[in-house]
Amino acid sequence: MSVKVEDKLFLDRFKVDEESHLRLVDGSVCMEKCADQPCLYICPANVYKLEKDRISIGYEGCLECGSCRIGCPHFNIEWRFPKGGYGIRHKFG
Repeated sequence: MSVKVEDKLFLDRFKVDEESHLRLVDGSVCMEKCADQPCLYICPANVYKLEKDRISIGYEGCLECGSCRIGCPHFNIEWRFPKGGYGIRHKFG
C-alpha cells in the first residue's frame, strides 16, 4: 500500500500567526523581471499563487522548508521562521 504525499501532509498541524513570516521584497520584480516565476512551482505547499497582476502569499500553509528563498533567482523573498510557538507542527504516524 502506497501513501500519498497529500495524506502525509494532512497529519501536519499549523498554528497561524497574524503576521506573515514570508514577504516579497519588491512585488514588481516578480511581474517585470522574473519570467519563469519559480516560486509558483518550487513550493511544495503551493503557498505562492499568481492572481491577475501580482503574486499572492498564503503563508498559513507554509511547510517552512525554505525552498522559495533558495529558488528565487532575484532573492526577492524575505523568509524567516515564524515567531515562537507558531508555524507547522509535524506529526509522524
